[in-house]
Amino acid sequence: MLLLYTMENINNVDEYISSFPQNVALVLAKIRKIIKESSSNLEEGIFYGMPGYKLNKKPLVYFGAYPKHIGFYATPSGHRQFSKELSGYKQGKGSVQFPLSEPIPFDLIKRMVEFRVKENL
Repeated sequence: MLLLYTMENINNVDEYISSFPQNVALVLAKIRKIIKESSSNLEEGIFYGMPGYKLNKKPLVYFGAYPKHIGFYATPSGHRQFSKELSGYKQGKGSVQFPLSEPIPFDLIKRMVEFRVKENL
């Protein structure tokens, strides 16, 4: 996957999303929309080189695109809460990889974000 920008040149989420091919950018934009609809009090920015969101000054979720997957980071608690539904995906302690070759589970992402919003409130 060829990025139009180096990560050092990415200043905001719009630039991050637009740096990917259209098919990936559409997925990223949909994830962003889901997150932004979850609360009106979010702080959006680039954290750790990817889009991230904070609520009440606490981390909420992050996401990023990679050559073969979308990484979604809902902290360890967000992943523990949905462990059964995430069991078919490659995971880390607070991360999950959604392959770009499969349908992205937007409904699951929405429920994970909503769970994290409730946790942060």
